[in-house]
Amino acid sequence: MDGQTHKPHRVSKKSKEKKTQHPGGQNPKAFAVSNPGKLARQAARSHDIKEKRLHVPLVDRVPDEPPPRLVTIVGPPGVGKTTLLKSLIRRYAKETISDPVGPITVVTSKKQRLTFVECPNELEAMVDIAKVADIVLLMIDGNYGFEMETMEFLNILAATGMPGNVFGILTHLDLFRKPQALKEAKKRLKHRLWSELYQGAHLFYLSGVLNGRYPDREIHNLSRFLSIMKNPRPLVWRNSHPYTIIDNYRDITHPTKIEEDDTCDRSIELSGYLRGTNFAAQGQRVHVAGLGDFTISSMEVLPDPCPTPAMEQALAKITGKTGRRRLDEKDKKLWAPMADRSGMKITGDHIVITREKGFAFDKDAEGVERGEGEQLIVDLQAERRLLGHTDKGVKLFASGEQIAEVPEEADSGRKTQRKARFLERNGSDDEEMPEDEGFVSGDEEEGSDVEAEFDEKKLGKMFRKQADKDEEDDVAFADSDSDLGSLSGEEDMDDDDVSDEDDGDEEFDSDEEGAAVRWKDNMMERAEMLHGKRRPYRAVDLARFMYDTTLTPREALQKWRGEQDEEVEEDIEQDDDTFFKRTGKDDREDLAEDRSIPRFDYEELAAKWSKEDAVEALRNRFATANLLDEEDGGEDDGDDDEDGFGGEDEDDEGDGAFEDLETGETHGPEEDEDKRDEEVPEVSLEAEREKNARRKEELKLRFEEEDREGFKNDKAVARREGGNQEFGEDDWYDAQKAMLQKQLDINKSEFGELDESQRTSVEGYRAGKYAKVVLEGVPAEFVNRFQARLPIVVGGLSATEDRFGFVQVRIKRHRWHKRILKTGDPLIFSLGWRRFQSLPIYSISDSRTRNRMLKYTPEHMHCFGTFYGPLIAPNTGFACFQSFSASNPGFRIAATGTVLSVDESTEIVKKLKLTGAPYKIFKNTAFIKDMFNSALEIAKFEGAAIKTVSGLRGQIKRALSKPDGHFRATFEDKILLSDIVFLRAWYPIKPHRFYNPAANLIGWQSMRLTGEIRRDESIATPQLKNSQYRKIERQTRHFNQLRVPKALAASLPFKSQIVKTKAQKKETYMQKRAVVVRGEERKARDLMQKLTTIRKEVVTKRKAKKDEKREEYKKKIAGIEERLENKERRENKAYWEREGRNKRKPGDMGGGGGKRRK
Repeated sequence: MDGQTHKPHRVSKKSKEKKTQHPGGQNPKAFAVSNPGKLARQAARSHDIKEKRLHVPLVDRVPDEPPPRLVTIVGPPGVGKTTLLKSLIRRYAKETISDPVGPITVVTSKKQRLTFVECPNELEAMVDIAKVADIVLLMIDGNYGFEMETMEFLNILAATGMPGNVFGILTHLDLFRKPQALKEAKKRLKHRLWSELYQGAHLFYLSGVLNGRYPDREIHNLSRFLSIMKNPRPLVWRNSHPYTIIDNYRDITHPTKIEEDDTCDRSIELSGYLRGTNFAAQGQRVHVAGLGDFTISSMEVLPDPCPTPAMEQALAKITGKTGRRRLDEKDKKLWAPMADRSGMKITGDHIVITREKGFAFDKDAEGVERGEGEQLIVDLQAERRLLGHTDKGVKLFASGEQIAEVPEEADSGRKTQRKARFLERNGSDDEEMPEDEGFVSGDEEEGSDVEAEFDEKKLGKMFRKQADKDEEDDVAFADSDSDLGSLSGEEDMDDDDVSDEDDGDEEFDSDEEGAAVRWKDNMMERAEMLHGKRRPYRAVDLARFMYDTTLTPREALQKWRGEQDEEVEEDIEQDDDTFFKRTGKDDREDLAEDRSIPRFDYEELAAKWSKEDAVEALRNRFATANLLDEEDGGEDDGDDDEDGFGGEDEDDEGDGAFEDLETGETHGPEEDEDKRDEEVPEVSLEAEREKNARRKEELKLRFEEEDREGFKNDKAVARREGGNQEFGEDDWYDAQKAMLQKQLDINKSEFGELDESQRTSVEGYRAGKYAKVVLEGVPAEFVNRFQARLPIVVGGLSATEDRFGFVQVRIKRHRWHKRILKTGDPLIFSLGWRRFQSLPIYSISDSRTRNRMLKYTPEHMHCFGTFYGPLIAPNTGFACFQSFSASNPGFRIAATGTVLSVDESTEIVKKLKLTGAPYKIFKNTAFIKDMFNSALEIAKFEGAAIKTVSGLRGQIKRALSKPDGHFRATFEDKILLSDIVFLRAWYPIKPHRFYNPAANLIGWQSMRLTGEIRRDESIATPQLKNSQYRKIERQTRHFNQLRVPKALAASLPFKSQIVKTKAQKKETYMQKRAVVVRGEERKARDLMQKLTTIRKEVVTKRKAKKDEKREEYKKKIAGIEERLENKERRENKAYWEREGRNKRKPGDMGGGGGKRRK
């Protein structure tokens, strides 16, 4: 061993890199600050990255057993949604579903499930699905591009809450002929999707369809991506509301009610996985999207129909067995109650079995694959036989043997029919046998005494105590379940013969007949003895007994202690009946485990509290304690009262006579006064000051002690932040999340101590459970018009959301919506869980002083909107639609926005102009008419500002006495009689209290516009005379000249003086002279005029000739272009015919074309 050599360790690459020196030049780490601009950018970028991850901490409400994730497949018709759903189900569950309808839940891993829902091409379904979807698979036709339905759904998601997982899927990629065109289409659609979602959004590609499904490799990639995704940040709305999507529906209305009235309100049962927060145990208000608001009549948690194998894995760890990493075939479960599974579909109370080729097939054929429904039809086609009877014999169990014949025996059983026999009761001569043969009767008073009716001989042989346990060690077996009596297995019971009891009973033919009747005796008493004994001091039973109104406090305390059960046991033991009696050791262990009151050593406690130090330490914990840590605190205790403020108090009510209950002495005010005069010495000024300072310090310490758990205490602040240490700026966010997680863990531990019934009553029905919800008073149209392909979302409502009022929102018309929105026109809102129609009023803030009504929504900007509807929390997003109809060719989302505030009242004003005309003018004063009708109206507007059209401002003074409605007003200048005076006023308006829920599941008609009603009813639009346009004729006004007084004109400066030229009285030289054309000049002018006329005529003729030639040329060019177009059309047709023939040649499997021939 000494000469053994070991292989040396290899040198790591990291150590080599560290040892190698820089080849030369500057060290970049040493000169990092040489470029301060780059350093600043790096610091800013790192800070931005750190800030991006900071969000408002939210409570993680995901339960330990989360509900399945909801995967929604959305897309326009014909894009391949159903094919993708079939492929995913085949991938996960290894099962083919011909008609996938409704939610389909599959198990994808050890702890994860997915629920797939195909969203139909209806806007109502898109709106509802967008509110609950966890994962969105957006189907896009790659050969066509984005369609209107896809863009509408993306905008609905952005308005109501964008989930963290939205993926695009391109289909129909096999229709591309050229690879380059496919590559360009993928790139274009990818960047278009990124512009709508975010940069780097995932986009999957699905090529052609094989055997009705997409290729397995592409589906495998998509399914793997769905399985490994993490939970995104929860949305605020879903994190604060309970909801569920229904995957099973049943009408439980009594058939007699339906027979009496087909349109009666129904009672329906909806089942699904609970999501979000917890449903209230009682009185939970919910809204069924498309149906209305309801109160849950009853709710029940059902067994999970599609559980995960996580429990089996936990059991394997406990037993030490190693579980497999992947799912077994038996664990790949599928839950699709509304879908067609293997030709069988369960709908309500009946089963639908379908087969494409019919049911006329050979039932005896072997090796034929049949679904569940087909196998049921095969079994029904067989001839009538007994249960389990086949040609080869009788086979009752699948693992049993087939019996062809029964061997004959001497005593094979009873040969005659049994007769009814009755037992004789001891001590009762003429008692009548009860009808229920020993069961609990309706009269509880007669059977209340347990000891009176208890008889050991009336029990079955399995209930009798063990007599010879030491002598016989044989294992007892029961002949039937009736002989067993109880399956609890808590006691060891023997199977002895009962021949001793049957000696005096001659009416029974055998022991079997006697046991068949005797086992029914005293069933109530035996059940109470077996299961009625409760372990005492259980915290679970304490709350139930305390709030039981039928029990007195003493009885509740006795039940909790188990004293009543012990009395019953003592009575039983008096009759030498020791069965069902537990050993004392087991009782002590149960009491030690379940006892909530701890056991103490009272002698030790008495010795502890007899010491003065312990009592003083306890006294410091009360409000009357002396909180000053001074050595002489005990000496001054006599000077202070219990309230810490001294001995004398004017309002003290304790000066009367009283009796000391401990010593029995009687004290009075006279004795106290005498003692006070004798004992109180004179107090110096310094001692008084010291006493006051001590009181102030006492008050300060007491206040800090009381505020120890308050918000202003530094320790409490540090405790809320997650610990006593102080956190820096970077650690504060983590501390907040740690504090929320700590509180969540505390809640879970506290609720975990309660039993299931108490936890449900306190906490409600938790998310992740599969529950059944019963709703009463549902319209019959819902049952008659039920469609499984439409999703049914049941959302819980809070107390505020059940109230109605005016909601103020910030709204903006969508940029892709063609029509502008008008105030007062009906609009469909998708707000919260509800979809309803209301009449909004649009407004805008005028300098933050008033909300002025707008007749139309502004372009490219937000405005305020007010409507009547349910009160929703602020910052909740919503979307608006004018119509859900698919016949609307344009973009159907009319507007989007968020809720600002909710209030019962609102203040919106509308501009109102009152006009009048002056009829008397006195310099700056004028009398105005035709503006008001009475003096009372004028009194309301005294002092209001008025204005003329020309811009002169004025004010209303007083109403005139004689002409009613006339008033006096003053202006800043003299007005004219032709001026129009107007008053700008604000008139308050309120929205209409109109709320029309969009109940599309029961048939719904939305409010129509006036124009739509006239068009549908063929009603002509009325033509009002004042609304018609007419020609405006305005007379020409002649204004007087400006007259400036001579005195004013003389005083004006030289620059502003008015210069006015006087008219000439005599004619000037130019006016007097006359031009006369004579001789040669006249002839020359005449010639020039003629030449000009001739030239104009020639130019006109030449222009007309050119226009004619231009028309002929245009016709010639048009003919040439038409011939060229026809030639090109023929060449294209011939080319494509030739290409089609080449493509149909056998053996030509290549895709994509070469260069085009010329």
